Amino acid sequence: MRNRPPTIDGLTASTLQLPPGAWSTVLDCLCERFPAVARSQWLERMSRGRVVDNAGSRVTAETPYRVGFEVHYYREVPDEPTIPFDEVILHADDDLLVADKPHFLPVTPVGAHVHETLLGRLIRRTGNHALAPLHRIDRDTAGLVLFSTSPDTRARYQALFPERRIEKSYEAIAPALPGIEFPCVRSSRLVAGEPFFRMQEVEGLPNSETRLDVVARGDGHWRYALTPLTGRKHQLRVHMAAMGAPIVNDAIYPSVLHRAPGDCSAPLQLLAKRLSFIDPLSGVERTFSSHLQLQG
Repeated sequence: MRNRPPTIDGLTASTLQLPPGAWSTVLDCLCERFPAVARSQWLERMSRGRVVDNAGSRVTAETPYRVGFEVHYYREVPDEPTIPFDEVILHADDDLLVADKPHFLPVTPVGAHVHETLLGRLIRRTGNHALAPLHRIDRDTAGLVLFSTSPDTRARYQALFPERRIEKSYEAIAPALPGIEFPCVRSSRLVAGEPFFRMQEVEGLPNSETRLDVVARGDGHWRYALTPLTGRKHQLRVHMAAMGAPIVNDAIYPSVLHRAPGDCSAPLQLLAKRLSFIDPLSGVERTFSSHLQLQG
């Protein structure tokens, strides 16, 4: 049975199965396969045990290349910026952990964010290397994220999401929509757009649906309650922008705004406010609410 590489500082290992080639060593293959990572960086990672084989043994500069050999390595980003906001653990038991995620902090490693993630921070805080997120919210979105704390019960909780047995409620600050009668439902077909990280509405059979209501009406902006009835990428952000009320500080919809790396001055005014479900183990209804507040 193949060993699973250990989690280091809350970061799980990436895996590469070595392809056919004429390299003499694993190091030579890695350098050609990942040209953005300098040879000196690979050597430094190897010296710290950040490149291992299936048995957990260190891969060194002398480890011979072999087709199909599996290498496990831990991604690192030089000068990774620190996210200057803290997560809060709202609940933790033998099966579940509920965290309040701040804006700008990704749930799991992505792009230039490897060490600074909600998952990594929670593993380092709790010492539980079995932690696994049961769902995702955008890096730009703040609020509730549910984690499994035990592999033994993980599948029971994971099933809540595809089977739509969990209700997720969001709040957003966005321009007023006086011409629309609330509550209402927005249904549309969402597909990948341009650039690659955006979604867009197109003609066709709807595959996304959001229930919208108004919580409070201000002079220029309203506070909205959003309930996604489906779980498409960026669904709430696309729907609000398409209705003529893009969420305040949205840097992707309706158009892309380029901000400096590490700029945390304008958080997206979208909050994963509430999670409610019948616990699949106990049969008891459970509800969790974020303690965070939007700026508006």
